[in-house]
Amino acid sequence: MAKVKYYYDSENLAYRKIKTKKRKKFGFIVLFLVASALFGSLSFLILLNTPYFDTPKDRLMQREIENLKLNYAVLNRKIDQLDNVIEAIEKRDNNLYRTYFNTSPIPEEERKAGYSGDDRYAALQGFDNTQLVLNTTKRVDVLTKELAIQSESLDYILKLAKEKNKLLSAIPAIQPVRNENLKSMASGFGYRTDPFTKARKMHEGMDFTAKVGTPIFATGDGVISQADNRASGYGNHIVIRHGYGYETLYAHLSKYNSKAGQRVKRGDIIGYVGSTGRSEGPHLHYEVHKDGKVVNPLNFYYGNISAVEYVAISKLANQENQSLD
Repeated sequence: MAKVKYYYDSENLAYRKIKTKKRKKFGFIVLFLVASALFGSLSFLILLNTPYFDTPKDRLMQREIENLKLNYAVLNRKIDQLDNVIEAIEKRDNNLYRTYFNTSPIPEEERKAGYSGDDRYAALQGFDNTQLVLNTTKRVDVLTKELAIQSESLDYILKLAKEKNKLLSAIPAIQPVRNENLKSMASGFGYRTDPFTKARKMHEGMDFTAKVGTPIFATGDGVISQADNRASGYGNHIVIRHGYGYETLYAHLSKYNSKAGQRVKRGDIIGYVGSTGRSEGPHLHYEVHKDGKVVNPLNFYYGNISAVEYVAISKLANQENQSLD
């Protein structure tokens, strides 16, 4: 039953009923409904976007997320320690082990390459802490790759250590012409004057002047891969593959004492001094190659000459004179 409201009529000294007009009553009802709808919508939006109304499950999940962040931070500190350890191993590998066995160091960019391609990490994208997880995963992948490369490198070094005697025998370690047979050490490694064009050009070996027919010795153990005159300018020449990245070339020979496919030892006579090909006079042009690159033969004469002889040859080899080929 609706509550009846009264007002006091002072003129008639009596209480009378308050009569509400129907139109006004309907307006109040509409206003109430609109206000209720707005309040309900606003409350829903606040609940939808406000994190303050956590359920016990939400709080438990948040604690797990914080624990995971802490675990990732600890993992990254351990990765930092492992990085320092493996970096020290890599330095010893490049600067000690590989240097000792005359092997090229592994480039830094190869060691720390990691893995290419975004597809590998596609499953880690789109989460609240994607960057943390992604960066840590990539660091672990780089570390894994570094360990794999280092493991292979140490396996290779171990193989070289087991074959040390073979390696030492293969390195071209003596002069190809004996000192007593030399007239002079005519020209060394480096830029020299070309005897034919008179232009300054790179001389990729050493020239030893000697009489025609002077014996030429293999400077290290290996297999003769070439013994012909098919290379331009070299005339009769021999190439020996020693293994471990080493090759030696002997040019302008008068004749051969060996043939292609023959295995030779250091000190074996492989041919004789001549002046064939592009040559200005009887001499041996001698080259040393390591891993496909020409290197100074002077760095390898430690097998059959004294320190005094080495110093004398060094002075002659470093003079910028005219080469003989």
